[in-house]
Amino acid sequence: MVPRRPLIWILATCLVLTSCRSFDSASPTPEPVSATLPAPEPSPVPKTSTPAPEYVAKLRNADYQLGLSDSLQTVKLTDGRFEQGAPGGTDYISVAMTDFIARGSFDGSGDEEYAALVSENYGGTGSFMFLVVYVDVNGTPRFMTSRIVDDRPQINELSAPAANEIFLDAVIHSSQDPMCCPTLRTTRHYRVDGLGSLIMTDYTTFTPAEEPRTINIQSPANHAEVFRSVLIRGEVAIAPFENNLVYRIFDVGGVELAVGSITVTASEPGGPGTFDQTISLGNILSGAAIRIEVQDVNAEDGSLFAMDSVDLVVK
Repeated sequence: MVPRRPLIWILATCLVLTSCRSFDSASPTPEPVSATLPAPEPSPVPKTSTPAPEYVAKLRNADYQLGLSDSLQTVKLTDGRFEQGAPGGTDYISVAMTDFIARGSFDGSGDEEYAALVSENYGGTGSFMFLVVYVDVNGTPRFMTSRIVDDRPQINELSAPAANEIFLDAVIHSSQDPMCCPTLRTTRHYRVDGLGSLIMTDYTTFTPAEEPRTINIQSPANHAEVFRSVLIRGEVAIAPFENNLVYRIFDVGGVELAVGSITVTASEPGGPGTFDQTISLGNILSGAAIRIEVQDVNAEDGSLFAMDSVDLVVK
């Protein structure tokens, strides 16, 4: 007689082995694999460049009068450049016209004129930038005048926003800046006077926080007629040191005729303010054309913080 317990163990072992064989022999059904191919990239659109106006090519091949030369030396540009001598030589000159060019009428005549920025280098580290004006004479640009901007300024914009206006936005050197690295942002407008000279009509600098230092002459109006005195009224965005502005009176040739101070009224130091003061014109002859500049001058170094001007006729 076979004992019961071994028989039960044998039957249990067989059940386990049978179950393992049937589980192991079942092959899992693989899931289908699908791949999504990336959409083809569109063909690049060919870039097209807008050709420069014809007058630009003419300017870049025009005569240019050197601004730093002791004599009235004129050179011929070729594709915007002129070079003479070898670097380090006493006769070395390198001139380059930048891509900043504007077209308008800057002297009130209605004639077509061009403003450009041109740099001059004489072998050292300095690269002196000039604002240059050309007048169109029978389709050919002829040099009219120029005025220095700075040594190695950073130019943001040159444009002709309105008649008789040239606008320049440039970062120049303050008195504390190393020559490599200008930090003082400025904006200003120019016009060409009756003698063919570039006149700066207003000037704005910006604080490190990008707050503009502006002067705005509200009265009298430009080209107004005045008599023995003139009431100057206006406002400033930032009150000057000790609330004092400077006024200067010039004749048409740029000769200074008078200088004095204007008091600003401001609610707090460095805040916005206003001015309202009568200026005597002294012995200026009747019929004379004058320009009055109101200036905010840096008390530390005499540089200009801000300026506005007005042209008047003395009766």
